[in-house]
Amino acid sequence: MPGFGLSLGYTLLYLSIIVLLPLAALVLNALNLNLEEFWKWITNDRAISAYKLTFGASFCAAMINTVFGVMTAWVLVRYDFPGKKFLDALVDFPFALPTAVAGLTLAELFSSEGWVGKFLEPLGLKLVFSPIGVVIALTFVGMPFVIRTLQPVIQSLDREVEEAAAILGASRMRTFISIIFPTLLPTVITGFSLAFARAIGEYGSIVFISGNIPYKTEIAPVLIVMRLEEYNYAGATAIAVVLLGLSFLLLAIINWLQAWSQKYAE
Repeated sequence: MPGFGLSLGYTLLYLSIIVLLPLAALVLNALNLNLEEFWKWITNDRAISAYKLTFGASFCAAMINTVFGVMTAWVLVRYDFPGKKFLDALVDFPFALPTAVAGLTLAELFSSEGWVGKFLEPLGLKLVFSPIGVVIALTFVGMPFVIRTLQPVIQSLDREVEEAAAILGASRMRTFISIIFPTLLPTVITGFSLAFARAIGEYGSIVFISGNIPYKTEIAPVLIVMRLEEYNYAGATAIAVVLLGLSFLLLAIINWLQAWSQKYAE
């Protein structure tokens, strides 16, 4: 690698072109809006409804991924069984699969004529074109974040501590609650934050399964696209800036959690 000065220059140039310039352009476009116009577009009923669904569904999906992600990561690290490598590789599948393909597949699977939906809909569970469908899609795309964040930490746990607790008479549940879970907690929170942040910006997997019904199944990224299709660049920019600000806030929280996790581990 070249020297520090040259490497740093390449790094700053690369990040500026790929990240900073597009973000700066968005912010500069937003500055062209007066405060009244900006406030109107980010606080109208349709935008508020999209915010509620976006953050509510993202939170639910992140919670589901956190609960089941902890169990999945634990099983993949601590147990050996036939097909383990296949399941471990399957965790990364949402990373490789185009989100639009994922959304179309989920819509077909849970539709009234789909393999799963045809059994659930007679029971009153309509998953397609409903907020539940949005949660399912966001859960799918956010699944790897919790698992991949937890796996290295679980692998690094000192099993001798667990053995000592067992020798002293602690049950497996008591050992998990008192010894293992406090160690995993910072990483669990980090994985939750990553899954939550990923879900907020999701678009492709939502389009087909949600139906994009205003005030019901329309999320904020979809609303931005709708505003652009209406040539309403002011409305699209205003909503995009709101999501950008919240994304930066989440990024700051994630970085703080990672620093806290490292300090806690020491």
